Amino acid sequence: MRHVRALWRSLRLIGHAASGLWTIRTRFAGWSQDQREQAVQAWAARLLALTGIRLQTSGAPLAAGPVLLVANHISWLDIVVMHAAGYCRFVSKADVAHWPLIGSLATGAGTLYIERASRRDAMRVVHHMRDRLAAGDVVAIFPEGTTGDGRALLPFHANLVQAAISADAPVQPLALRFADGTGATSFAPSFVGDETLVGSVWRTLAAEGLVAQVRYGAPQHHAGRDRRAWAQALHAEVERLYRQTF
Repeated sequence: MRHVRALWRSLRLIGHAASGLWTIRTRFAGWSQDQREQAVQAWAARLLALTGIRLQTSGAPLAAGPVLLVANHISWLDIVVMHAAGYCRFVSKADVAHWPLIGSLATGAGTLYIERASRRDAMRVVHHMRDRLAAGDVVAIFPEGTTGDGRALLPFHANLVQAAISADAPVQPLALRFADGTGATSFAPSFVGDETLVGSVWRTLAAEGLVAQVRYGAPQHHAGRDRRAWAQALHAEVERLYRQTF
């Protein structure tokens, strides 16, 4: 039964991804930015529904930018979940741009790409993030730099937090968690270490009763802190939010 469910959902997922790509290539050019953002959010919400995942949010996200969202990173699904909760412009590793289908969808959704191994490129992205924040955008980062196992947060890299300081924009911490039908933490969508993307996707599609939880914390201003001190404070707050129960 689980395999049949996963197969059926995978076919629906492929069709939905293809539909999103068609929309980006044929309609986005003629749409306003607001229309694009609404379309991305609706597409992400539909993807969760097609894969049997219920979205649950807590806390009060800022109604509009500028704001930098800072979140923990567990799964390939994190970006979809955050888009479904509210459109944001993600910063992602440059490799994603070259992934079949996913790269085109990410680029169409307004993703900013970074070569993580290059300090010079990090500074370029910080300047770009600052400009987008100054323009009133909602920008999102995963400062762990990679996915974790969901049991403990990895240290936060502080470089990208500099963009919020430079733009004098607030940062809103949020915690992501996946739960099963009983409310216990589910690791079905995890994508860490030696796990393959295909394996993670299949486990997710086979699972029943998954809930994607997004808990927003209070927005913060840098209040004179440098990026390292602020990143440490944000790490502690995301950890606290994650440990809370819905």
